[in-house]
Amino acid sequence: MVLEEIKNRRSVRSYQEREIPEEVLLRVLEAVRLAPSARNRQPWKFVIVQDKELIQEVAGASPLYGNPQTFMASAPIIIAGCATNTEHIMPNGVPSYPIDLAIALDHLTLQATKEGLGTCWIGAFDQNKVKALLGVPENMKIVCLMPLGYPKTVTATKRSRKPLEDIICYNQYQE
Repeated sequence: MVLEEIKNRRSVRSYQEREIPEEVLLRVLEAVRLAPSARNRQPWKFVIVQDKELIQEVAGASPLYGNPQTFMASAPIIIAGCATNTEHIMPNGVPSYPIDLAIALDHLTLQATKEGLGTCWIGAFDQNKVKALLGVPENMKIVCLMPLGYPKTVTATKRSRKPLEDIICYNQYQE
């Protein structure tokens, strides 16, 4: 049940030294492939980083408030979600690429959770450095980096979430 994966997904910042079996990785990547996108164009490319040295370099190019996110280097894989078309603007005036990539990466996180894997959304990284490390063309954007691996520890801590009545309204926007 998808709702169980949604409830169980956590941001993982510590990974086991354990490889991900190819068939498990392929199921996670299939979830990405099946994700919807604006006009169903799938304007993305995902770089699957498995080389240990390259993982270290990507982690080093991902500072959060000036400090490298070294935990990323403990993951056996880092996935870079790249937008291949940053020019498409939807009729509502919003660029489609961040939404398209977020949908695809969310599919990834849910399938990863189902497979017993952990992920963490990483938006704090040096765009130019990571592009250079991964050979991503200048006209593209890396929207998100996502470490992927088996969590070292599983924490079932309750996450704070607003009550439903605080985040929805019917028919008209209401404060």
